[in-house]
Amino acid sequence: MEYISTRGGIEPIPFSQAVMMGLATDGGLLLPGEIPQVSQETLEIWQGLSYPRLALEVMFLFAGDVSKEDLRDLVDRAYATFDHPQVVPLVELGGIYIMELFHGPTLAFKDIALQFLGNLFEYLLAEAGDRMNVLGATSGDTGSAAIYGVKGRRNMAIFILYPHGRVSPIQELQMTTVTDPEVHNLAIKGTFDDCQAIVKEIFSDLEFKECYRLGAVNSINWARVLAQVVYYVWGYLRLREAGVQKVVFTVPTGNFGNIFAGFVAKRMLPEGAIGRLVLATNENDILYRFISRGDYSLGQVVSTISPSMDIQVASNFERYLYYLWGEDPARVKKAMEEFKGTGRLTFSREELEMVREDFASLAVAQPRTLETIKAFYLETGYILDPHTAVGVTAGLAMKEEDMPMICLATAHPAKFPEAVKGAIGKEPPKPPRIAELEGKECRFQVLPASVDRVKAYIAERAI
Repeated sequence: MEYISTRGGIEPIPFSQAVMMGLATDGGLLLPGEIPQVSQETLEIWQGLSYPRLALEVMFLFAGDVSKEDLRDLVDRAYATFDHPQVVPLVELGGIYIMELFHGPTLAFKDIALQFLGNLFEYLLAEAGDRMNVLGATSGDTGSAAIYGVKGRRNMAIFILYPHGRVSPIQELQMTTVTDPEVHNLAIKGTFDDCQAIVKEIFSDLEFKECYRLGAVNSINWARVLAQVVYYVWGYLRLREAGVQKVVFTVPTGNFGNIFAGFVAKRMLPEGAIGRLVLATNENDILYRFISRGDYSLGQVVSTISPSMDIQVASNFERYLYYLWGEDPARVKKAMEEFKGTGRLTFSREELEMVREDFASLAVAQPRTLETIKAFYLETGYILDPHTAVGVTAGLAMKEEDMPMICLATAHPAKFPEAVKGAIGKEPPKPPRIAELEGKECRFQVLPASVDRVKAYIAERAI
């Protein structure tokens, strides 16, 4: 399996090189040269596999230059850190299925990919006798999951940018209480989009990237998306065991990475296995506007109780455009250059019809999110975090009769106690992983939203 750029400016490269490259050197995003097709016969074989064994089989289709034995070890060590025997359990409640993706070290779905990626980075660095300084931006959960995936690894340091005052207190504690000398938390005076733009600009400086051996941990890294593809296949197989032939997923998303993984799974599996993907978002509704009326244009970032979706520029959207436009890298490159200048993309009626074959969408405002948390709790006794509540709201609104729907539960509700208390009148119980953070020493550095200042900080502290 070889990898290409959405902008067509690189020669095909193997999986391991794509992982280490992160952002393509032409500024595009890396994709497999082709998406493997999974037959009904293969699904029969995969049906009874545990989550780690299924992850091995799915990932090996894309990771041809890593031996299957080594990949098995990386996967096993990644998911041994989860506190549920199934890794990703499925719970049927309130007329839908909740897929719990929050049983990892930081209680968020990002652990699914970043526990694997940390192991993979360490393995590839050892093979090459190299070092790496991981650079990433977070709107809440990616930062802590990346830190927990990387901390203590040999030959690695990590620099995480997050919007100062715009993540939940617990999300910030999960990052800043890791005081290892190779872990650097940078609180940026701005929005997540500012953090993401700084990271992408730094990666575009190829001389700086090479000098300081920078590696990408955001979902611009293909390995992140690949690890997330697995749980869509897992969810489909769990319902297939019960005789279900077609499944619909609803996905709370802001950066388009999580739902793009679903798009890849939809293309992998036999036709009709996965129906339209329901994209659920909050007041930061650029993706909803794109799907509902073809309006992909920048707006102001609004702070909400679901901060991981407080995003206007969806970095993984470029990957989808590559497929929407018939795998035409020249068109993608031109469009992204135009977007950088105008902050807007436009689409034809025919293109929107194609989009709506793959996606439906709903934007859920904060009052309605709180109502869903309360109503779902009163009906089932189950507590939703605000991101998952956005997904459940959209899922229930768009659920078709007799069509099973899986909603991705992207974070544990205890990560957002204030929002939950505002909905049901009490905070959710604290799991040990959160309770143990209280009173710990914190360390972070506040910086302006300046590429030069962040570069200078990295240059002084990179390994």
